[in-house]
Amino acid sequence: MPNIKSAKKRVLVAERNHARNVAAKSAVRTSVKKARLAVANKAENADAAVKAASISVDKAVTKGIMHKNTAARRKSRLAKALNESKA
Repeated sequence: MPNIKSAKKRVLVAERNHARNVAAKSAVRTSVKKARLAVANKAENADAAVKAASISVDKAVTKGIMHKNTAARRKSRLAKALNESKA
């Protein structure tokens, strides 16, 4: 643990931000996984699941948790899988 007051505060702030980022990443992974399962099982709510996953991925980008190209790639793959399952 640091001795300087500002360094102690930075440690606390970093822990708080880390916890928030981990929770957000987990939420994104969960929504993407649900969307993939819905598409694979050709569920009737696959469209809604993919849309929800896209929204959660976009929110992660705006919060700085995920890079925009990573988000675009994940959304593209989800949309492609959805379109292939419909065809």
